[in-house]
Amino acid sequence: MPLRALVYGDVDLNLIDGSAIWVQGMVQSLARAGCEVTLVLKAPVRTGRLVDPLRGLPGVTVHSPHAAGRIPDHAVMVPRWAAGVLAELDEADPFDLVVVRGRQIAAKLAAGPLAGRLWTYLTDVPQHPAEFTGAAFGELRRIADASRMLLCQTEELRCFMESAVPATAGKSVLFPPVVALPEGLEPRAEGAPAGRALKLVYTGKFAPRWNTYEMTRLPARLTVDAEVHMIGDKVHVDPGDPGYAPRMQAALESAPGVVWHGGHPRAEAMRLTAACDVGLSWRHPSLDSSLELSTKLLECGLLNVPVVLNRTPMHERLFGADYPLFVATEDDVADALDRVAKDPELYALAAARCRAAAEDYTLDASSARLAGYLADAFPAADEKVLAAGGGRKLRVGIAGHDLKFFTRLLDYLNSRPDMEVRVDHWSALRVHDPAKGEELLDWADVILCEWCGPNALWYAERKRPGQRLLVRLHRFELYADWPRKLAIDNVDKVICVSPHYRDLTLAKTGWPSDKVVVIPNWVDDKQLDRPKLEGAEHHLGFIGLAPSRKRFDLALDVLEELRRDDPRFTLFVKSKLPWDYWWIWQKPEERAHFEEAFRRVRRSPLLSGGVVFDDYGRDVAAWLRRIGFVLSTSDDESFHLAPAEGMAAGAVPALLNWPGADTIYDTRWIHRSTTEMAQSIADTVRLGRWDADRRDGRAQVRAAYGLDEVCAQLVDALAGHAPADLGPAMMR
Repeated sequence: MPLRALVYGDVDLNLIDGSAIWVQGMVQSLARAGCEVTLVLKAPVRTGRLVDPLRGLPGVTVHSPHAAGRIPDHAVMVPRWAAGVLAELDEADPFDLVVVRGRQIAAKLAAGPLAGRLWTYLTDVPQHPAEFTGAAFGELRRIADASRMLLCQTEELRCFMESAVPATAGKSVLFPPVVALPEGLEPRAEGAPAGRALKLVYTGKFAPRWNTYEMTRLPARLTVDAEVHMIGDKVHVDPGDPGYAPRMQAALESAPGVVWHGGHPRAEAMRLTAACDVGLSWRHPSLDSSLELSTKLLECGLLNVPVVLNRTPMHERLFGADYPLFVATEDDVADALDRVAKDPELYALAAARCRAAAEDYTLDASSARLAGYLADAFPAADEKVLAAGGGRKLRVGIAGHDLKFFTRLLDYLNSRPDMEVRVDHWSALRVHDPAKGEELLDWADVILCEWCGPNALWYAERKRPGQRLLVRLHRFELYADWPRKLAIDNVDKVICVSPHYRDLTLAKTGWPSDKVVVIPNWVDDKQLDRPKLEGAEHHLGFIGLAPSRKRFDLALDVLEELRRDDPRFTLFVKSKLPWDYWWIWQKPEERAHFEEAFRRVRRSPLLSGGVVFDDYGRDVAAWLRRIGFVLSTSDDESFHLAPAEGMAAGAVPALLNWPGADTIYDTRWIHRSTTEMAQSIADTVRLGRWDADRRDGRAQVRAAYGLDEVCAQLVDALAGHAPADLGPAMMR
């Protein structure tokens, strides 16, 4: 059966603006991705220009609480009422996902029965750290906790939210604006305008910061004949400037060269745009820091109409730093328009850039993107899993004191329709509620102990006949006494994260070889796959510098070697500092190691200005956008996830040959010394190999350690279908 989606935006669909267009695009994309969609309207329908096209889509139901008598026709539906309407519809026939736009309504739903199924699209959030109050942070954290997905319009917004509200990390995905040509509408014919007035066009609301009044003065400012076509009927009332609305209205009605078309359905607005030559999206500088992307920009691109707009990092990424229609002032706008009107090649360049930028925002691209998210959130049932459960859902118990290395795996297991999952979360390594454990033993078909510690010993002593027990063993436990005490005959599989640690485990414990298998650590490759920031090829990354066996001092050796020839190389360290770990800082040898390293950072001429310490946090994916190489200089690692995360993020890994490194990573990334590592990094940049190497690394990590691959292996293990030597071939 198709998934059922409930959609609500805190948006009046009687008015054409970016928010209303978002609702249209979301409904169209969900329907094309295979969902049955119910759209709930905020306002009574006074014009069908935006709603009618949706009513005609297969599988789409439009519900108006006003028409149904739920809300008085004269009343605006406030968030509290909207939350009640959505809950009532869901209670009558539950939905699989609830897509909601608007912070206030999302906050209401986060405390109600729809929590956990929310796919929340947030735009009305603080977009600068200084704007985050305690109340705003708390509300956004609650929304994030209640959301299955957080849909972000741009990469910039996603990264900012992950940094400001850590609870959004791992849940934030991209849902950029959706643009689609109405049926039968052709893009503007190629070529610069000739033999007539230059036609400028603006679509949307008329407001001070959108510079719409200034746009009406452009025909009189240009040295070529021009007219500006204005489409829309929403004139902003500005409390700070009571004269703005009448002044704007008068300009629309009577300014020389202005053609005001009023409000129109989206299809007609796009037809009018296609008949013009240049779009206007020039705004007040106060909007330059916006983390949102104008839908009208992309519509113009799809229509082959170049756009005048502000120069921002986001716009430079989309259109290129040398785009010819970047402007700042009204004089800039007039100059740019005069240039493209007189230079056909410049006009053609601008149109081509806009057209190329719009290609990733089509309805086809959007529906494919959503289909991928839906497949991740709602995996299909597997007959072998149901068979392992005796024809019903397989009952899976997870037990452990610290699930930080298991979070995404647990999310995945919880999302499967063929499994039921319960967690016995120990409050500390040795602190446990036996009653909760006994309850899990009575219920579960299979139990997985995260860490081979007291939890594994407890369950191995008590597991019932026919019940399967799996234990995930990490480096920490291997050097403790718990494996020696484990009743291995009662354990079906011990899972290690690398072949090297499997071999060490067998050597130290003497366990039967068929008991110990490999399922590697997972890498959230989809979340980490983000565009790089400028200059990344000269940026080294180092994640987690404590304890001293991570060998931060060797990373400094690499940096010094590189900066002798090229001072652009910089080392970024994302980590807690060693004194934040009391059990590390209390050891004299650890303290001496780091005191010497930090003295060196301060005193070395080559390191001066070349080391940046960034806060520890969950925003690793955003941080990795600036990193071109991820270093692993440790004395010893069981797996070392940092290089793999860097590879998924499009960075090149650089490892020293710690024991077992070659069983996890391709030997091309492994170096015999810091000098060899530095030379390889320098050559990779100097010879122009960085892009090719990072593409190779990303492909390798997806195939070996991608989240989907590791989840599939874990499901096989839980269902009892794992071979003795579990796991794909490591990188070769």
